[in-house]
Amino acid sequence: MSAGSQEETPSGGPTVLRILLGSQLRKLRESKGITREAAGYEIRASGSKISRMELGRVSFKERDVTDLLTLYGVSDSAERDALIGLARQANSPGWWQHFGDVLPNWFQAYLGLEAAASLIRTYEIQFVPGLLQTPDYARAVIMLGHAGASSDEINRRVDVRLQRQQILTRQGGPQVWAVIDEAVLRRPIGGVDVMRAQIEALIEAAKLPSVRLQIIPFQAGGHAAAGGPFAILRFPEPELPDVVYVEQLTSAIYLDKREDVDHYAMAMERVCIDAEPPNDTPEILGKLLNEIGRPA
Repeated sequence: MSAGSQEETPSGGPTVLRILLGSQLRKLRESKGITREAAGYEIRASGSKISRMELGRVSFKERDVTDLLTLYGVSDSAERDALIGLARQANSPGWWQHFGDVLPNWFQAYLGLEAAASLIRTYEIQFVPGLLQTPDYARAVIMLGHAGASSDEINRRVDVRLQRQQILTRQGGPQVWAVIDEAVLRRPIGGVDVMRAQIEALIEAAKLPSVRLQIIPFQAGGHAAAGGPFAILRFPEPELPDVVYVEQLTSAIYLDKREDVDHYAMAMERVCIDAEPPNDTPEILGKLLNEIGRPA
C-alpha cells in the first residue's frame, strides 16, 4: 500500500476515535453537572467548541484533554492515560488526508466513517457503488462530474476510489450490502467494453464473503427508496449510533437521529424485499453480459 495506507487503529481510523473520545468527555462533563460554556472557559475556548469536540468533529489538543479531565475530576492515572492516548491516536491522519487537494471536507468525513464501519448498506439508482467500481468505470464516472479537471486530478480521484476498496478484503473490514437498480447496469457508462468489465467485476465481487449484492429489476415498479441513493453505516462500538449518508451535488447530509435512521432503515428493508435475492445476482449479471454483446 502507498503513502496514505499506514497501519490504522483496529477501529478503522481517527474519525471514530474522535467520536468515541468526544462521547467519553461529554459523559464525564455531564456527570459533574458542568456546562459546555464552563468547560470551554477552562480550555480558553467557547461552548460551541466543546460541542464540536464532543461530537468528534474537530481534532483534540492533548493539553485541552488534560485540562478537561482535571476539571471533570478524573484523577486515576490509568484512566487519564487511556483517554490522553486516545486523543493522540485520534489526531493521526487518515490515508484520505493525503488526497485533500481533490477531496472536499464533507467527503473526507464520510471516508473516515466508511473505514470504521462494521456494516455498510447502500442503495444506488444511477451508478455502481464506489466500493465496487472498476478503475475504468470509476474514471468514466469521475469525468462526468469533473470534465474540466486535469488528467492528474482525475488519476488522483480514481486512486481514492481504489484505496477505499481495500476495506473489502481487509481483515476485520466491514460487510457491504449493496442494492442496485437495474437501470445502473444498463446505463453504458464509459461504453460497452467498460460496462462489460464492470459487470464481470460485480460477478466476482458477489463471491466475496464481505459483499452481498442485490438487483432491483425494472418489473419491480416503484419502491420505497425511489427518492435517491443513500447509505447506512453501522459501527462495532455500541456507543455509536448508525449514520445515514445522503450525498448531494456539492455537499452531503449526515443523519444520526433515531427517527431519521429508522425511516431510512425501513426504506432499505423494503428495497431489499423488492430486489432479487442475493443468490440470483450472478445469474442476472450473466444474462446482462449476454445482452450487452461481445466487445468488437
